Amino acid sequence: MLYRFDPMYWIISLPALILALVAQAWVRSSYNKYLQVRNAAGITGREAAQRLMRAAGLNLRVEQVRGQLSDHYDPRNEVLRLSEGVANRASVASVAIVAHELGHALQDASAYLPLRVRSGLVPVVNFTSWLGPILFMVGLWLNVFELAVVGIVAFSGAAIFALVTLPVEINASRRAMRLLDQSGMLRSDQERRGARRILSAAALTYIAALAQSLSTLLYYVMLLNGRSSRRRR
Repeated sequence: MLYRFDPMYWIISLPALILALVAQAWVRSSYNKYLQVRNAAGITGREAAQRLMRAAGLNLRVEQVRGQLSDHYDPRNEVLRLSEGVANRASVASVAIVAHELGHALQDASAYLPLRVRSGLVPVVNFTSWLGPILFMVGLWLNVFELAVVGIVAFSGAAIFALVTLPVEINASRRAMRLLDQSGMLRSDQERRGARRILSAAALTYIAALAQSLSTLLYYVMLLNGRSSRRRR
């Protein structure tokens, strides 16, 4: 792609890239550490899900999925999907991750507006996030300013999606900590600190995603503005 050979792209994008790498490393180190720390209640993620759902008045199907950190709540089918490590281990990480995903289920049950907006954006962003850069690059190569602008507008959906996702994830983590505190599953300050560390690390990945989208969008705008300025001379 064009920006592979443009130093300006890396100048603009490098801070966001570093942030993303730091966030991913923090998530994995926190997850790996607290997956080995047994929670004092001695309950697995699957058991925690059942207890927390009863306390929160939720009735979801729980399924096990492959992969690591593949846990998620499926609002379309009202299913809580847990990875093997989370479902079957009695760890601090397990209950924290389960509580976070149930935070999303509570958002869904209460018709939390940012979650609805994000869900509505998913099919659009899945299409425009790859189409936008293509239209932008083709517009530049063909010197069709209007097509490049359409590409920028299309790609901006990814930045909007990342922006909407951030409060959704932060709110889910806050709900998760409330669930855990009310349930009494985490019986020591050390366990609570571990759960907060995992949830904070996860939030940083969404901040990094927003930074990456915005930096790429900024680069596109600067590139197009430079090309437009040369055309006017």
